[in-house]
Amino acid sequence: MKPVFVAAGLTAGAFLQAESPLELGSRLEPFFDLHLVAETKGAALRQHEPRDEGVVMRFDQPWEGPFCAYCTVIDDGGLLRLYYRGKKSGGPDGTGEVTCYAESADGRTWRKPATGLPGAPAGSNVILDAPGVTHNFSPFLDTRPGVPASERFKALGGVVSLKGGPSGLFAFASADGIRWRRLRSEPVLTKGAFDSQNVTFWSANEGRYVAFFRTFTAGSVADGVWRPAGLRTVSRADSVDFLSWGETVPMAFRPAQDHHFYTSQTQPYFRAPHLLIATAARWVPGRRPLTDAEAAGLRVDPAYYRSAKDASDCVFMTSRDGRTFDRNFGEALIRPGTELGQWVSRTGYPVLNIVRTGPAEMSLFTNQDYAQPSSHLRRHSWRLDGIASMHAPASGGEFTTRPLRFSGRHLRLNLATSAAGSVRVEVLDEEGRPVEGRALADSQDFAGNRVAHDFVWRRGSDLADVAGRTIRLRFVLKDADVYSLQFAP
Repeated sequence: MKPVFVAAGLTAGAFLQAESPLELGSRLEPFFDLHLVAETKGAALRQHEPRDEGVVMRFDQPWEGPFCAYCTVIDDGGLLRLYYRGKKSGGPDGTGEVTCYAESADGRTWRKPATGLPGAPAGSNVILDAPGVTHNFSPFLDTRPGVPASERFKALGGVVSLKGGPSGLFAFASADGIRWRRLRSEPVLTKGAFDSQNVTFWSANEGRYVAFFRTFTAGSVADGVWRPAGLRTVSRADSVDFLSWGETVPMAFRPAQDHHFYTSQTQPYFRAPHLLIATAARWVPGRRPLTDAEAAGLRVDPAYYRSAKDASDCVFMTSRDGRTFDRNFGEALIRPGTELGQWVSRTGYPVLNIVRTGPAEMSLFTNQDYAQPSSHLRRHSWRLDGIASMHAPASGGEFTTRPLRFSGRHLRLNLATSAAGSVRVEVLDEEGRPVEGRALADSQDFAGNRVAHDFVWRRGSDLADVAGRTIRLRFVLKDADVYSLQFAP
């Protein structure tokens, strides 16, 4: 079979001559996209469905209710902190809303500590009651070097103008993630359609804060009022101080966007923060899979059901530059399940951030059964780096990386095979020739399932003699998946 080159129109020799090597250092590179891949033959990038781990927390307190939404989970040194909107009844955005807090050591069992917020219900886990802000309050742990302890947590929140006040996103800070203060009385971002979850974080790649938020692909002004049109999409802005933000810039998509994205949930991947991932809520208006009788049986809020005619799921995207989303997969990452409540409008929205929930496990949570008495948080799990992989079937396949340079001594792989499957690796030099002692014939014939395996050749696993040199890796697979690679010390 003729190799299929990712860089269209290049032969192998031309590719080696045309492209500068990737400087990997010792960072981990997950196979969430084709960034590392130069050519394939019988192998392909594959997205993996997570395991549904079921309900982990119900929104069952009087100040929570069926309209809880826009959840964020933060891993704070092993303590998982959950923030979410409490809203017990429908009605206009910005009214009857509070921000609630829960925490967990493992993502499976959650507690709702009493926070003692003045004016909040006694014994409640409410941490913020600020009309117009708590609609979509979304915190993050600030990793900027030198950030003051009093601002270890930051957040953006806001959406609507209440009683003539300014519309936009307001900046908040906190030392402990529980008690919050507003950093400025005026909104810090005003150019966007902020009635969604607006996310931000410190980007070490860019050396600044970046925010991702809702805009539309089209629209017009009529009678002095902006009227959005087209698709709900994602734009970004950046800031060096979290208070003064640059221009709103629409994100690009490859291939072009063809559905609404209600939330983007853009985040640095926690194992490889140079890579941005998005677990976006894909929103399909006009699609109502349930009958009226089924909705009534679920006790969907009647007023909400009359107006809401849509379905949604979760899709996965990546970004290497922070300005372009690569839509590597058209299929859903998480489909609505067999439970009818998961097919109600605005159900299944992903919680912001994938977090580690075990030695070899990571989890993504979803906000389920929206507008229903059974509203809850659900957990979905993968192996570490397990969202996608380079995969070959039982008939076999292979792929070769782009030219790269590394520091470190060992090729550490996250990989899995069947009992009859295998992974072999060949190290190629700058001219595409096998490196002595690391040819395919020298490679171990690996079978197994490891999240961190130091690959071995006849000369052992130590690659110090080729560190700093330009090489490529050729993977030959049979009924196998390679999830990530790293050149470890």
